[in-house]
Amino acid sequence: MYVVFFFSPRINLFLFGFFVSKFLGNVLLANYSFFVILLMQKDVGFSAFRTQPSFPFSTHISKQRVCKKIVSVVAPQQSERKPSTTGAVKTGMTMTEKILARTSEKPHLSPGENVWVNVNVLMTHDVCGPGAIGIFKKEFGQNAKVWDREKVVIIPDHYIFTTDERANRNVDILRDFCTEQNIKYFYDIKDLGNFKANPDYKGVCHVALAQEGHCRPGEVLLGTDSHTCTAGAFGQFATGIGNTDAGFVLGAGKLLLKVPPTLRFVMDGEMPDYLLAKDLILQIIGEISVAGATYKAMEFVGSTIESLTMEERMTLCNMVIEAGGKNGVVPADTTTFNYLQDKTSVPYEPVYSDGQARFLSEYRFDISKLEPLVAKPHSPDNRALARECKDVKIDRVYIGSCTGGKTEDFMAAAKVFLASGKKVKVPTFLVPATQKVWMDVYSLPVPGSGGKTCSQIFEEAGCDTPASPSCGACLGGPRDTYARMNEPKASYFDFSRIT
Repeated sequence: MYVVFFFSPRINLFLFGFFVSKFLGNVLLANYSFFVILLMQKDVGFSAFRTQPSFPFSTHISKQRVCKKIVSVVAPQQSERKPSTTGAVKTGMTMTEKILARTSEKPHLSPGENVWVNVNVLMTHDVCGPGAIGIFKKEFGQNAKVWDREKVVIIPDHYIFTTDERANRNVDILRDFCTEQNIKYFYDIKDLGNFKANPDYKGVCHVALAQEGHCRPGEVLLGTDSHTCTAGAFGQFATGIGNTDAGFVLGAGKLLLKVPPTLRFVMDGEMPDYLLAKDLILQIIGEISVAGATYKAMEFVGSTIESLTMEERMTLCNMVIEAGGKNGVVPADTTTFNYLQDKTSVPYEPVYSDGQARFLSEYRFDISKLEPLVAKPHSPDNRALARECKDVKIDRVYIGSCTGGKTEDFMAAAKVFLASGKKVKVPTFLVPATQKVWMDVYSLPVPGSGGKTCSQIFEEAGCDTPASPSCGACLGGPRDTYARMNEPKASYFDFSRIT
């Protein structure tokens, strides 16, 4: 017989026993106490219970199930386990637990533990940087120095191409601080009229971090932006933090973090040509909701994940925050190593989940049965099949952002425009994430186009001219931000695929 438990392993069993004795009598208490003793003898926690592939998680795409949730159950009673001959019992760790254990110099960590983690990279940008700098100076002193000038990465990208004086002042504050601290990695911009005249300027921080080699397996990367989790695609622990935490990291180089439990997403099956990673993460968020991974790690594995490019893995990890996740992570492999080969000379050491690692829950997906998806207003978990929304009228299209402004996103859009051979019917705005992406849009030929580039195809389709690389309208920004919506519209926003 199997018993399903829904309570937390942290509930005090003896307090619960008191409740039983108080209200149900000594007979039940005796039976309960015996069960408690058995649990204590077996050193069993919720996540240690043996998993069984039952209780399918309900979702139907084209009337076919694509996901199963594996729930934890108590295994049948086994014979008493003998004490280990080597002393303490050692259990496996997940990737996230291993990374945090290494950087906190602990031999072993479990979910819920609070540890001081040594930070490998701290990133901030023009929106949060001035605030973090102010806190650093207030708490550590006006003349204090950052803990490591080569581990601080500062990337202006959010409110850049605007005449707003306060937004421009933010970049000035970053520049003054980087000069004072001799920060090695400051991707400055001075000429707002021509971004190409700024060789150091990159664009969107999350894409630039990867392109400039700051994302490395096995490390801890913190950033003052919720989508810092994008870097988990490289097999590292990456998460967003607030200005106060960032100010502390600037001075101390470490941060107190609680170890999150891990949800495991196993995605198998050949990925159809009409799907992108955005479909995968929308499927997941639709399954678990925008709160389903709150302060949990989301680990992605399986044959489908192994087939994804680095940019697609970045899209997948980018949106774990939309499910409430603390971080997302993909095991590093040959694809990862090849991407990093010409981007960093810093040595790194990847880690992988142990075979006996404990996962809070496991979800399995057959990707070959998945259809293109969209998130309807006003929440990322308001998932729908793209074909179900074909009659929705829109006022504009925006192709860009850290989720959908990478080279492969523009390639995918260009292929659709090329195949349709039609002109766009609504204003279509294009914002490459970085300088490199902008160059790719103008230089890389689109497969099957006879040598045409993305920019040529977009021009023929009547799209707007690709704008200067930045976050653009994704975050909003000042009123003169390119493509910003200053009045209500029905817009296909944060776009990574045309359907």
